[in-house]
Amino acid sequence: MKTLVLQQPGQLIITDRPVLTELPRGHALVQVKRVGICGTDWHAYRGKQPFFSYPRVLGHELAVVVESVNDDNSDIKRGDLCAVEPYLNCGTCIACRRGKTNCCTHLKVLGVHTDGGMTEKIVIPTHKLHRSNRLSPEQLALVETLGIGCHAVSRAKIEAGENVLIIGAGPIGLSVIPFVQSAGGRPIVADLSKDRLDAARTLMKVESTLLAGPDLIDRVKEQTDQDLPTVVIDATGHPGSMQSTFDLVAPGGRIVFVGLFQGDVTFNDPNFHRRETTLLASRNALGNDFKRIIDLIETGRVDTTPWITHRCSLEQFPQRINEWIKPESKVLKAMIEV
Repeated sequence: MKTLVLQQPGQLIITDRPVLTELPRGHALVQVKRVGICGTDWHAYRGKQPFFSYPRVLGHELAVVVESVNDDNSDIKRGDLCAVEPYLNCGTCIACRRGKTNCCTHLKVLGVHTDGGMTEKIVIPTHKLHRSNRLSPEQLALVETLGIGCHAVSRAKIEAGENVLIIGAGPIGLSVIPFVQSAGGRPIVADLSKDRLDAARTLMKVESTLLAGPDLIDRVKEQTDQDLPTVVIDATGHPGSMQSTFDLVAPGGRIVFVGLFQGDVTFNDPNFHRRETTLLASRNALGNDFKRIIDLIETGRVDTTPWITHRCSLEQFPQRINEWIKPESKVLKAMIEV
C-alpha cells in the first residue's frame, strides 16, 4: 500500500508497505480517505517538532472508512465512515482511570509518537473511531482540528454573555471561536496579523477583532465597557503573549493556555492572588468532544465550509508542501485526498 514517509526534515518519500494481515482484537482495519495537515506536521517537516523521531508517517487528522473489524463488543462495522481520535492512551494510569484520557501518562499520538495516517490503510482501536452517516470525509477530517478548540472552551466553562478574549487567530485560535459562540460567549480576537483578523471576521463572523500591540489592555476595555474579559484563551504558544494574559483577565476570571512552547511562564504572584485567577491548561481532546463536534456539524451549528483552503493527493504532497509552507500561500487548512 502507498505510504508517505517523512524520512528526515525536508524529505518526504512515497514507499510501498505491506497491509497488516492479522487484525488485533478490539481493532479495525480502515481505509484512509482524507488527512488534514496540522501545525505539528509543518513543524516536523521543518525539523522543529520537539520529542520527534524520524522516519515517521505523519497524519493525525483523519477521515476513514472501515474495511474489517475484530471486536465483538463494538457497533462499528464495515463501511462506516468515521473520524479518528488519534490519542492512543493506556487505559490504566491515574489520568485514564479518571477519564482524562487526553493526558494519559503513556499517551502516543498518531503521526507524532507512532506512525499516522498518510497511507492507504491503517489499524485503529475501535473505540477511537467516531462514526457519522451524514458528514463528508472532509468534514470528518476536520473534527480533530475542531476538537482542540472545543476542549479548550469546555475547560473554560464559558457562560452565556461572557466576554472571551482569544489571543491568536491561527488555526488553533480559529478552532476556539465556534465553540465560544455556541456557548453564548462574545469572542474578541486579537492577533498581530491583519490577514488573520480578516479571516476571523469573514470566515468565523467575529464582530470584535483587535490588532495586538502594547495598548491591547486599553483597546480590550473599549470593547467591554471598561471591564476586562472574564475568560482569556491564549492560542499563540508565545511566552510573551501567555504572560500578558495575567494582566488581561478580569478579577475572578479564567485563563486557558491552548498553545504551548518549550519553556517557562512566569507571573506576578500578588496580581495573580488579588484577582483570584484560575489558570487552566488544555491538551488535545476527549472522546466526548469528538461526539459533540460531529453532532454540532450534523445539526448545522458549526460550519466547516470556511476551513479547507488547499487540496492535493497523497502523491502530490511532497511537491506541494514546499509551496504551502510559505506564509504567502495563506493556507488555513490543507487536505490530502488518499
